[in-house]
Amino acid sequence: MNDKVGSKTVLSYLYVCPTNKRKIMVLTDPEFESSVLISSDEGASYQKYRLTFYVLSLLFHPTEEDWALAYSHDQKLYSSVDFGRKWQLIHEHVTPNRFYWSVLGLDKEPDLVHMEAHTPDGNVQYVTCRAQMCTEANRNYPFPGFIDISSLVVQDDYIFIQVPTSGRATYYVSYKRESFIQIKLPKYSLPKDLHIVSTDGKQVFAAVQEWNQNDTYNLYLSDTRGIYFTLAMENVKTTRGISGNQMLDLYEVAGIKGMLIANKRQDNQVKTYITYNKGRDWRLLQAPAADLDGNDIHCILPFCSLHLQLQMSENPYLSGTISTKSSAPGIIVATDICLLHFSMICDIIHICVQIFEEEHNVWFLDKGGALVAVKQPTVPTRHLCFDEGRQWNQHSFSSVPLFVDGVLVEAGAENQIMTFFGHFSHRSDWQLIKIDYKSIFNRKCTEEDYQTWHLHNQGEPCVMGQKQIYMKRRAGNYCMLGKDYSRILSAESCICRAHDFECDYGYERRGDGNCRPAFWFNPSSVSRSCSQGQNYLNSTGYRKVVLNNCTKGVKEMYTARKQQCPNRPPKGLLLTTKDGKLTANMGNNVTFLVQLDEGDSLRTNIQLDFGDGTAVSYSNLSWTEEGIKHVYKSAGIFRVTALAENMLGYDTTTLFLHVTCPVEHVQLLAPFVVIRNKEINITAVVLPSHSRTVTYFWWIGNNTEVIPSRRRSKMKFFKSLLLSFSPNLDEFNPDIPEWRQDVGRVIKKALLQEKLLVAVFPGVPTAAELFLLPHKNQSEGKKKCEEELEQVSDIIVSALNQNLVEFELKPGVRVIVYNTQLTLGSFSSQFLLLQIIRKIPWINIYAEVNQEKEQEMIGSVGQGDSTPKITLSEFPTSKELMEKELDARVRLSSLHSHLQNYQQKAA
Repeated sequence: MNDKVGSKTVLSYLYVCPTNKRKIMVLTDPEFESSVLISSDEGASYQKYRLTFYVLSLLFHPTEEDWALAYSHDQKLYSSVDFGRKWQLIHEHVTPNRFYWSVLGLDKEPDLVHMEAHTPDGNVQYVTCRAQMCTEANRNYPFPGFIDISSLVVQDDYIFIQVPTSGRATYYVSYKRESFIQIKLPKYSLPKDLHIVSTDGKQVFAAVQEWNQNDTYNLYLSDTRGIYFTLAMENVKTTRGISGNQMLDLYEVAGIKGMLIANKRQDNQVKTYITYNKGRDWRLLQAPAADLDGNDIHCILPFCSLHLQLQMSENPYLSGTISTKSSAPGIIVATDICLLHFSMICDIIHICVQIFEEEHNVWFLDKGGALVAVKQPTVPTRHLCFDEGRQWNQHSFSSVPLFVDGVLVEAGAENQIMTFFGHFSHRSDWQLIKIDYKSIFNRKCTEEDYQTWHLHNQGEPCVMGQKQIYMKRRAGNYCMLGKDYSRILSAESCICRAHDFECDYGYERRGDGNCRPAFWFNPSSVSRSCSQGQNYLNSTGYRKVVLNNCTKGVKEMYTARKQQCPNRPPKGLLLTTKDGKLTANMGNNVTFLVQLDEGDSLRTNIQLDFGDGTAVSYSNLSWTEEGIKHVYKSAGIFRVTALAENMLGYDTTTLFLHVTCPVEHVQLLAPFVVIRNKEINITAVVLPSHSRTVTYFWWIGNNTEVIPSRRRSKMKFFKSLLLSFSPNLDEFNPDIPEWRQDVGRVIKKALLQEKLLVAVFPGVPTAAELFLLPHKNQSEGKKKCEEELEQVSDIIVSALNQNLVEFELKPGVRVIVYNTQLTLGSFSSQFLLLQIIRKIPWINIYAEVNQEKEQEMIGSVGQGDSTPKITLSEFPTSKELMEKELDARVRLSSLHSHLQNYQQKAA
C-alpha cells in the first residue's frame, strides 16, 4: 500500500463497510498523525483526509453505507454521512461503547443516535438525537431520570438501563420504544450483575449473578416484552477470557431455534446440559460408545456424561471449541474436556462420535455441506469431510509446518474458498495461503443426491411445537450445493402438550412437574393495577415457550384467561422506606413506599400519617409510585400508619420509624461526700435536651449488676417458642427484611394457626420466634388463658419434635422447622423505647418503660431493624458473661411492635 498512501504513513486500524465490501476506511497511528484513508474500490486507490480528533473506535450504520459514528480519545462522539470525509460533533462526555445507531422499523428517523452521556455534575443520562442535528434543543431524554454508568443497551426491539438505587440494582426495559417499565426478576434474585445474552427470537436471555454467587450466573428468560423473567437454569459456569472478561458457558445452536447448550456447576462438578425448548427442559449429553480405536467408553447416564467446552474463540479468525452453522442444522462440532480434549461431532439428537484424538479447529464449507479441520498449532495438513464427520480425507497444503494465526472463509453463495494466514516460525513474516476447493467438487448436486432428515428429540418428532423435515446431501456424494439450495423442506404444527409451556412469572416447577406459586408470590396481586370495568389476564401459572408453534391441544387450558377486574376491598397493604431501613436522622428526607397486593388501586384512597402530627392523602395509589417524602424535625420513635380505603372496605398497616439525634454530652451530678445507709440523689443530664430516645443504665460502685430505670404497667401473657431450621435454609437467606417476613408467613401457613405471630431474626444461622397470642377477650382470667395457650403450644411442640412442620422454599429445597426452646413471656401494651448510653460489647440493650404522655410514641423498632437486641430480664450479672455469652439471636424487644399489631388483628 506504500505507493498509494505514502511510505511514511503508519497505519493502526482497517475497517470494511459491512453493507458494501468495496468501501474501506483505514486509520493512521495517532502517535504520528490523525488521518483517515478512504477507498471505494476494494483498496485499489485511497484518498487521505485530515482529522481534528483521534479516533478510538468506529460504528457503521446497519443499512446506510456512507454513515458512520466515530468515538474519540477525549470521549466525544462524531458523525459522518459521506464515509468519513467530513465529521460533525454530536455530543461530549459520552460513555465508551454506549452509543448506537437507530434500529430499522423501530426508530422514526434512520439517522437517530442513542447514547449514554454525562452531565456537568457527574450524573449519567440516556440521550437521543439525530446525527447531524444534535443541538441541545434537538436532544431528547427518553428516560426521565439519571441512570448508572455503562448500563445503556440498545438491541433489537429492546432498550435496557440500570437505575442507581441504595444498595440494590434496579433495571428497566423499553419494548419497541414504549415507556420504560421496571424489569421483574424473581423477588429474591437480588442481582449483583446482569448481562443481556441475546434478544433475538422475540425474547430476552439474561445472565444474572445473584447475591450468593461468585463464579456462576443464573440464566433467565423473559416474556415477549422483556419485563417478566423466569429461571431457565441455575449456576451456569463462567470462564475468564484472555482480555479478563467473564464469558458465560452458554451456546445457542445455529439453525435450530430453541436449542441451547450450557455448562452447569453442580455438586462441585461441571456438567454439560442441552435443551430443545428454550430452557424449559434440560438433559445431559451421552458420551460416545467407543473411541477411534474401537475401545469401549464406559459412560452411563446420569453418573457419567459428555462435557463440552463452550468457549467462543476470542480470535474471530479461529473456530473456537464449539461450532455450528445455520445452513448445516443438526451438526455440532465441539471439544470434550473429560475425554483428553478429543474433537467430537454430534448430531441434533446428541449422539456424538469422536473424530480426532487431538483438538482441531473446524470450519464449514459449501453451505455446511463439507467440513475442513486443521490441527493447532503446526499445520502441514488439513482434513476434509463430506459425510458429517464420519470419514476424513487428509490433504497437505504446505511442505513446511505453518503456525496458523487465523482463517478467512470468503463470503459468497458457494463459500468454497479459504485463506490461511500465519508464519513458519516466530521470527518469520506472515504467510498467506489461499485454497480453492472447487476442484474437489466434480459436479453440482441433483435431486438424487439429497435425502430427507427429520428433526427430533430422542424420538420425539415435535420440537418447539412443530415437525420439521430437512434436506441434506447424501453421505459421500462429492457434489456442489446449488445457490437455491434450501435446508428446510417442510414444517407442520403439532398439538400443544404440557412440555410446550413453561412456568409463568412468580411460579416454580415442583417435583410433580406442575407450576405452583413461589413462597414469595401472591397470584392475586397481578390484578391490583386494574380498575373496575377493565379486564386483565389471569395467569394459570403457565406461559407458552416463546416461538413455540404448537396449536390446540392443552393450549386453552394453560393460556392466561381474560377476566374482569375484581371489585374488592384493599388487602395486603405494605408500607416500607425506600432504603429498607427503619432508622433515620432528624432533619433528613425519608421516602416512604406504599404497595397494595389486592384491590382497585385506581379507586382506592391512600392516607399516610407520619406520626408527628402531620398526614397526607392521595386519591389513588398511582400518585405514590415515586414515594412519599417527609422530614422529621424531632427525635423519637414514630408510629407511621398507612390507610387504603375504597367503597368496599379498608386495610391499614404500620411501621415504626426510629428518628435519632446523637447524644452530644452527658453530665453526672452526685455529692462528693455521703452518709452510709442514707438515700442520696444522683442526676444525669443529657444534651441535647430534646433527644427523647435515651436509656439510662447505672453501675454503682464495683457492682456489675445493671440497675435500670423502669416502670411497670398492666401485663398480658403469651407463649413463645424459639425456632431453628434445617441448614439448607441458610444458603438462600439474603438477610433482608422482606425475605424474613415472607418466610415467617410461610411458617405460619404450615402450622395452620391463626392466633400466632412468627418473626424471623436477622442474620445466620436462620432462627425465628413464634408467639402464641391469647384471645383479646380475657375476661375468664389469667389462669384460663394460660391453660389454653399451653394446650395449643403442646400440639405445636409435638409436631415440631416429630419433624412434621416443613415447607418447600423452592423446587427441591424442603426446609424442616425445629423447636429450640419454650419460654413463658409477657409484654406491656404500651412502651417507650430508650436507647442505651453506655455501650455493652457486642450488643445493644433496650428497656421498655411505660410512657403515657408521649403522643404517637411506641416501644420498639420494627422487625426490619437489623440491630440485635435483648430484654433486661435476659441481662446477666457478670460482666465477663455479658461480653462473651450473650445470645444475639434473642431479640424480643424488636418483636413487641409486631405483637401489638397482631393483637389487634387477632380479635
